[in-house]
Amino acid sequence: MLEIKNLSWTAPDGRKIVDNVSLQIPEKKLIVITGPNGSGKTTLAKVIAGVEQAESGQIILDGEDLIGLDITQRAKKGIGFAFQQPVRFKGISVRDLLMLAGGENTTQKQLEETLYKVGLQPEKYLHRDVDAHLSGGEIKRVEIATVLLRNSKFMLFDEPEAGIDIWSFNNLIDAFSSLKKNTESSIIIISHQERILAIADEIVLLKNGKIAEHAPKDEIYPRLFCMNSENCGKKRCGCPKEVRV
Repeated sequence: MLEIKNLSWTAPDGRKIVDNVSLQIPEKKLIVITGPNGSGKTTLAKVIAGVEQAESGQIILDGEDLIGLDITQRAKKGIGFAFQQPVRFKGISVRDLLMLAGGENTTQKQLEETLYKVGLQPEKYLHRDVDAHLSGGEIKRVEIATVLLRNSKFMLFDEPEAGIDIWSFNNLIDAFSSLKKNTESSIIIISHQERILAIADEIVLLKNGKIAEHAPKDEIYPRLFCMNSENCGKKRCGCPKEVRV
């Protein structure tokens, strides 16, 4: 289990972006953290991953506090992070990148099986460079494959839908649905996309840097998409005022 206790982070201009957040991420679950723009979603992801260092609080994985460790050290402990905009590498092939993620003992079979898991055919992608010739959806799925090969206990994805077309997005949903069924890891996705929220086990609603609600998907999902309707707030609407985004 990944346990976050009283986590806070303040921007250089003095704004409290993550404000005393406490959260438990159970094993083998797909959790989506959502909320309006500016609610602190991406910053929370970066603080968990070690891209940004918390000013206070704890991040406990299997009984060990990871506060103070950088992103590489946390990756070695089991937290895999996929950036909102994956880095492209001219002159590095998909095979090279996957081998870097998996280590020198990674086999051809493991490379192929991992690419199949994210919906890419190995014979068409292993030899290709990780550069501008890959589409947004393809590079996102290659990055998911690198996270899988690190054998991360917790896989954290920051708005994976950003910057990709609708066809790539459909493939991305399929990839996450497959991961949910076929991995032993927990998956944490930062997103406000309805279709990603729909495949979650649990949803965390963040607002003004605080957790407004954390509940099973079936409890919170119907209300999230009532909030902008003409019936929202009326008696027949089950959307409580405090969780409106």
